[in-house]
Amino acid sequence: MTNACPAIAPQAIAFVSADTDDAREAAERLSDRYGSTSSAEADVIVALGGDGFLLQTLRDTMSTGKKVYGMNRGTVGFLMNEYREDDLPARIAAATPETIRPLEMRAVTADGDVVLALAINEVALWRQSYQTAKIRIFIDDHMRLEELSCDGVMVATPAGSTAYNLSAHGPILPLDAPLLALTPVSPFRPRRWRGALLSNKVTVRFDMLEADKRPVNASADHTEVKSVTAVTVRESPTTTATLLFDSGHSWSDRILSEQFRY
Repeated sequence: MTNACPAIAPQAIAFVSADTDDAREAAERLSDRYGSTSSAEADVIVALGGDGFLLQTLRDTMSTGKKVYGMNRGTVGFLMNEYREDDLPARIAAATPETIRPLEMRAVTADGDVVLALAINEVALWRQSYQTAKIRIFIDDHMRLEELSCDGVMVATPAGSTAYNLSAHGPILPLDAPLLALTPVSPFRPRRWRGALLSNKVTVRFDMLEADKRPVNASADHTEVKSVTAVTVRESPTTTATLLFDSGHSWSDRILSEQFRY
C-alpha cells in the first residue's frame, strides 16, 4: 500500500500593490486567477511593487503573524521574488520564511518632543544645513566616540545593509547574522573611522553636539524627525515581520551574490 503525500492546506492570499500601472494591473490579474481576500483575513500577503512598497507592507503587518511574499513590479527589487503568474500558491507554500526584527528609534527634538518609530532598514542621522554634524556615540551607555564630524551616521539591520548602508560603504550582513552595522556618512573627523559591527543586543545613543549651530535630522526608514538633540536605537525585542523568499533564490543566496559583484 502506498502512502499518499499529505495535501498542503490552502492559504488565504491577499494581493496588494504599489500605486503604479504595472503593479495595479498585476494585482488585478492575480486576483482574478487565484482569488483574493482582505489583508485582515489573509494568511499571506502578496506585495506587488518594489522594495519600498514591500517595506511599507512589512511595517503594516508587523507582529500580526502574517507572512509577506513580494513579487517585483518595481525597479531594483532586491528584496522581491521574480514576478511569475503561474503556480503561485505552490511557490508560496514552498517559500522559505525569514523573520525580521525592526529597529526601535526614540528621538528627542530641540523642542523637547519625543518621537518613537520603527525601522526595518535603518535609523539614519544627517546634517540639516551646510554645517558638518558633530555627534557623540554611546554603546550601552558607554561613550565610544567622543566626537564624530560627518555628514551623517546610521544603524542598519541585516535587511537594510544592502540599501543606504551599502551606498555609504557599510558592510553587507547576512539576514540571520545577530549584528547591526554602525556606518558613518562622509566622516571628516576621525577621518579613517569606517564604522563598526555591533551585537544586535546593544543600545546605541547619539547625542548631537552644538545642536543649535549644527542641526541634525533623523529618520527611521521613511519616518523623518527634524532638529533632533538625542537619538536612541535598539533592535526590537518583541516586534517581528515575516518575509517569504522562493526556495531557489533565498536571501542568503542574494547576499552572497551581492558580495561578489564587482
